[in-house]
Amino acid sequence: MSQSPYQILVRDLPLSREFDVPASFIAEAMRGLPVREALGGTADDASSCAGHLQLDLYAEGVHVFANGRISGVVMVACSRCIEPMRISFDEPLRVTFLPSAELPADEDEPDEDGVAITEDDLDLFAYDGEVIDLEPLLREQFVLAVPYAPLCAEDCRGLCPQCGINRNQGTCTCEAPGDPRLAALKALKFPS
Repeated sequence: MSQSPYQILVRDLPLSREFDVPASFIAEAMRGLPVREALGGTADDASSCAGHLQLDLYAEGVHVFANGRISGVVMVACSRCIEPMRISFDEPLRVTFLPSAELPADEDEPDEDGVAITEDDLDLFAYDGEVIDLEPLLREQFVLAVPYAPLCAEDCRGLCPQCGINRNQGTCTCEAPGDPRLAALKALKFPS
């Protein structure tokens, strides 16, 4: 039976697995993230991301425990100036794989997005049958490596909202627009 490097047979546990995560996999996992999509064609460049996974897996009954490290580099757009920037990460990884039937049912009401998870659910992944698939775990880790609003530098000046010039690379003569709510006040004339 041919299997991907992301799939592990439960009967083969305990084992250690270490491999490089291809840039194509990472690019696909991050597809749809605004800070990634802003890069345009650059996001598909094979040199724009890289990853490495080292994982030790063992089973206790039907519960499978995974401990290791995930590291990588991803390219995203700065949230202020939209210039490409690299984010490096190296994080410990500790997760538990449970049979699908053992995952806790959602007891809480879902929020407005339809998702209800608790802090205890964050490190749980389901598996079906005799195969553990690491792909969902890897996808999640690369997405979580990207900050909500990444900055190329703490003092990034961003783009001019009028002309779009990158304020880190040049200046413009644009004036800040006035507050439209106060426009009527400008027409008022007061007696002297």
